[in-house]
Amino acid sequence: MKQPYTTALFKKSFIVMAVASALSPTLSVAQTSQDSDIEVITVKGRAAQFYFVEQATMATKTPTDYMDLPQSVQVLSKQLIQDQAARQTTDLYRSISGVTQFSYSGITARGFRQDQVRYDGVQGDPYSGFSIPQLFNVERVEVLKGPTGMLYGAGQPGGLLNYVSKKPKFEQTTQMALFAGNDDLLGGHLETTGTLSEDVLAYRVAGFHQNKNSYRNNVEEANTLLSAGITWYANDKTELIFQYDHIDQALDGHRLRGVPVDDNGHFLTNISYNANEKSDFQNLKADVFQLTANFDIANNLSNTTVIRGFSNERAQQYHENLGLIADLSEGQKEQYLPVLDMLGMATQDTAMMRQFRDQNRENEEWSVTTDFVYEGTFAGTEHMILFGADYAEVEQEFENKVSDLTRTLNPANYADPREIFNPENHVPTLDIINPLYNADTSKYKRINAAVRKSKSQRQGLYLQDQIRLTEQWLAIAGLRYDRFEDQEGIKVVNDNKLSPRIGAIYQPNENMSLFVNRSEGFSPQSLSQQPESGEIFGPETSTQHEFGLRNIWLDGNLTTTFTTYHIVKNDVAVSNPNYVEGNGLPEQLQIGEVTSKGVELDIIGDIADDLTGTISYAYNDATITGGNPKDISNTVGKEFANAPDHTLGMWARYALPTLNSSISLGFDYVDERVSLSGQTVRSYVTWDASWQTQIDNFEIQLNLKNIFDKEYATSGFNKRNGHFPGEPRSVVLQVSYAL
Repeated sequence: MKQPYTTALFKKSFIVMAVASALSPTLSVAQTSQDSDIEVITVKGRAAQFYFVEQATMATKTPTDYMDLPQSVQVLSKQLIQDQAARQTTDLYRSISGVTQFSYSGITARGFRQDQVRYDGVQGDPYSGFSIPQLFNVERVEVLKGPTGMLYGAGQPGGLLNYVSKKPKFEQTTQMALFAGNDDLLGGHLETTGTLSEDVLAYRVAGFHQNKNSYRNNVEEANTLLSAGITWYANDKTELIFQYDHIDQALDGHRLRGVPVDDNGHFLTNISYNANEKSDFQNLKADVFQLTANFDIANNLSNTTVIRGFSNERAQQYHENLGLIADLSEGQKEQYLPVLDMLGMATQDTAMMRQFRDQNRENEEWSVTTDFVYEGTFAGTEHMILFGADYAEVEQEFENKVSDLTRTLNPANYADPREIFNPENHVPTLDIINPLYNADTSKYKRINAAVRKSKSQRQGLYLQDQIRLTEQWLAIAGLRYDRFEDQEGIKVVNDNKLSPRIGAIYQPNENMSLFVNRSEGFSPQSLSQQPESGEIFGPETSTQHEFGLRNIWLDGNLTTTFTTYHIVKNDVAVSNPNYVEGNGLPEQLQIGEVTSKGVELDIIGDIADDLTGTISYAYNDATITGGNPKDISNTVGKEFANAPDHTLGMWARYALPTLNSSISLGFDYVDERVSLSGQTVRSYVTWDASWQTQIDNFEIQLNLKNIFDKEYATSGFNKRNGHFPGEPRSVVLQVSYAL
């Protein structure tokens, strides 16, 4: 399966490279010298502020100054990621207003659950599913708030995260590091970049590995990332960047679910609880290829084309919580408890029934995105015109084998009903207070086995014009057409969608910018969400109205952004409250409506010569405003699940120049929420700290996370799986050496 895919991807890459050389077309980035850092293609660092970046392409796909952006966007710089010792994406959410963790790498953004991300602005997430992206190869993180349909096609209306990868540099640098911490954390990384041929070829080679245990029972992890890249200036008008990444992630004791709680959000047992046996695992292997081609076709016309593809395999064997015996109905207790007693399984109220899942997923995905940017003056007004297209194709194969305690207790599943009393056929219960892990999963009776193959295609075409009308006024207008198709077996769902965006910016002076926009987005209903019969559901749609105010203070040292928004999401599928089997009515209706409104405040900059930091606050109110509230996905009653009203994050860094050192302190506050089952997810505050010092070419960094060892839940899931606990106090020490 892999070989044909890899061969096809290389063929596509070579075709693009050949076309690039034939066109002889310069970089879409303004390049002052061949020695400049190559990764400054989309965002340029601003020396005046330690954590601030002055340009970002995420909101427009063009090199646009921060004060000229028509929509709310945040950029988390490389320095901020380093200071917070962020090793995976979940470490960063405190610095993004309106964003909290939902589950795994999925987030809640402006009240809506979403897990779609981009790499270098294009589709292709090798971690998609139940793995959490690692940050070793990430230069910075860009976050575009609100619906993003006009630029990026399908997605949820809360926003979109973009991971900008590290690129080869012509300046020779080599860095190596070793780090260690509690829970037997041990790892290191090596990264070198430089020139192979002066002003023509640059390279980057890097490797990362870490091993770590966990505060959760039976959990261990090993992460390996290998990366290689080449930048080639084919001529003075053409830049080609080829990148390859290999990912090997071995997670023992996974898929990791939550810890059971009561309705008030208190954990019913120690947060070390895990439903998985020591033999359970979640393994991911992926190979990722990316080719970026930047062309200068004419004086005011440039093009960037990105081809990205990957193949990955994810194998999982794990135990899923089915619920506590205490939560069984009286009828279920009457049916199951006598058999459980005869099997010798724990039957006290703290016994958790479990299901065993044996799953294998294989994905092959590739995408191509091409953007043409033209800058010119017409009728006395300046225009920056974007014309682009993208195509993405995903093929998936999913094999699922299940062993279910409640199903194996059904005599109908046995040729000889006496086999129901054979303990080797069953998934044993687990006492959540005193769990004993000794199950032999090889003897489980698998009831279900299914193999599903699916294919999805996404095609988009878009046009955008950024117009400077006067010295104070700017306008933006754009429109995108999408066509999408999903196929599984003989079942096919396809549709198309237009997504407009308009906006205006008023700048009374160089230090103030007011912006307003109306943007739209959409999310196709997956095949699994389609009704068994009747009308095929179209995509969910969303519309946002947003107003924002950006200010620069203290001679450019401090930047503030205030935004307020109103988002309406329509066409959400709900269960039909009038449906009764056999009455001829559809089981589901597409009548749901959700409204999210809120405000966000972001402060970033240098408060004093030696003090810099960030503050991110958000208030959000996401409620059901149409349809059947109890049946809209991710909701309970009228309150959206895992959508806190208030969040506040802060990080401050104080430099000690005479000691070549710095100290940092930060906190993360998340307000009370509800889980998918309506159980309270309690509010929390956690504090982190960091110390850094430089000794010649050595840098030493010590990070202390959750200083006060707060017990808390990062998010809530359903009742049987409980809440996801946050990590207790942890410490990481890293020693780096740079050449």
